[in-house]
Formats: sequence, C-alpha cells, structure tokens
Amino acid sequence: MLSRTADNLYWMARYMERAENLARILDVHHRMSLLPQSTGEIERQWTATLDIMGMLGSFRERQLAINTDAVMHFMMFDRDNPSSIVSCLRAARENAHTVRGTLTSELWEAINATWLKLNDFAPSRLLETGPTEFFEWVKHRSHLSRGVTVGTMLRDEAFHFTRLGTYIERADNTLRILDVKYHLLLGAHAPNDSAVDYYQWSALLHSVSAFEIYRRVYRDQITPTRVAELLLLRPDMPRSLAYCMREVYGLLQAVANGRSSETQRRAGELEASLRFGRIEELIADGLHEYLDTALHRILDLGQRISDDFLVPVTT
Repeated sequence: MLSRTADNLYWMARYMERAENLARILDVHHRMSLLPQSTGEIERQWTATLDIMGMLGSFRERQLAINTDAVMHFMMFDRDNPSSIVSCLRAARENAHTVRGTLTSELWEAINATWLKLNDFAPSRLLETGPTEFFEWVKHRSHLSRGVTVGTMLRDEAFHFTRLGTYIERADNTLRILDVKYHLLLGAHAPNDSAVDYYQWSALLHSVSAFEIYRRVYRDQITPTRVAELLLLRPDMPRSLAYCMREVYGLLQAVANGRSSETQRRAGELEASLRFGRIEELIADGLHEYLDTALHRILDLGQRISDDFLVPVTT
C-alpha cells in the first residue's frame, strides 16, 4: 500500500476516535460542573483537562478566562483549535475524501454525513438545549463509522491501518482520561478509601462506557484501585490499555515491513507488561508516574508507525 493512502486511513480513524473521546471527556466534566463546587475547584479541573489534552498553551494564548463556557466552546467548536471536536471531524472527513476510492461507499457516506450534519449543532443552539445531545451524537457517529468499517471493509492493509489508528488513539486517550483524574486517584484519598465520592467515580466510568462493565466484573463498591485495574489491565475491557495494545501489536504484525521490527518489539513489550502486570505493583511504584511513562510509550509508538509506514512529517 502507498504510504500516502495508509497515512490518510490511519489519521481518518484517529481523528474520528479523538472526536469521540473529546466528547466523552467533556461530557463527564459538564456533568461534574453541575454539582456544587467552588469557582476555584472548577477552574482547577478545567486547567488539568486542558493540560493533559495538550491544549492549555493554545487556550492561554487566547487570553480567555478558564471557566466552563469558554473551555467547552474552545474544545467543541473552535475551528482555529486543531484539536477541537469540529476540527477533528473536519480532518477525518478530509482524510476520508482523499482516499474515497479505497473506502467502501457505506463508510464514506457515514463520515461525510457526519460532517454535513455537524452544521446543525450551532453553539447558540446548545445554549438552549445543553451540550449532552451533541456529545451523544458525536459518540453515535463514531460508533457508526467504526461499525461500518468492521462490517464492510475487506480485511486487507487498508482495514489494518484504519484499525491501527483507532486503537493507538484510544490507548492514548484512555491514559489521558485517567491522568486528568489523577488528583482523585491519589490525591486526598488513599487508593482503597471507600469514602471517595461515588458520583465522581461513576462519572469517570461512564465517560469510557465502563460503568456497567465495572459492576459486572467487580460486583462491589467503586474504588480507585479497581477503576485503574479495569482501564489499564483488563484484556476483555474494549477501552482498556491492555485491550488496545493487544490489538495494536496484532495489527503491526499484519502490516509488518522490513523496517518495522523495532516498532513491533516495543509494542509487544508494552502489551506483555500489561498482560502480566498487577495493579498493586503499579500503584506501589506510583500510578501517576506509570501513566506518564505509558503515555510517552504510546506517543513513541505513534511516531515510529509514522516513520515506518506513513508519510514523513516535514518541518
């Protein structure tokens, strides 16, 4: 497959997955902002969110006050913010259009219709209806495009690079979602403190569609240790780091070329550490440190995938 085609497919999937994860993060923060909190606490949470998502610097360049309305607009509709939901959906559509001949007609129509329908969600409309409908719509459109991908595409390299983009992006965002909640995991509470606010933990689980899964797996109260275990080490949880890395490793084997052996090795090394890891050891060594290290390993894998298979980034 041509590097340019692989590049477009990979980033088409990454941008669609990124839009969904942004919707998930913003949805949980919006719900939490409705609870009684001080202005300082709300500002601290939004600052942490912008920071871990890599948008704090660009937000501050706008000289905007850090409050719910400003941050939500910046992360949802700001077309000058390349990481906003609108920008991600636009980039997904542009990449899909470039390789339209490689996609099935159903997949192209799903992605193109998402971009066209986006115009119905004007910021002024959300002031009246609230943002929840928009977040659910973004998640639904991402689910639809992913389902159409699995249901209609030939299992060739085009399919593999599309799925590779999805799982690299999902692994990255799962780590970011956990890291942005680090102050909950190891802040004022001990890792197994049962007094941690139930609503904050349930909101975090809902943000990754894991609340029902948690109840089914653990059948007990929500604790930070088990939340971290579910999102990091459970190989049967579809948004966990372990699940994503198992998929990434398999996909890298499927598209392997003469220069990708080191990328495969690093992916396999991370996958094996998650398969045999124990959450107690991760917490004992420092969960924040682990999350930071794992995120850098995912970023390294993304760069190596670009170097091995995709169009080189010019500076």
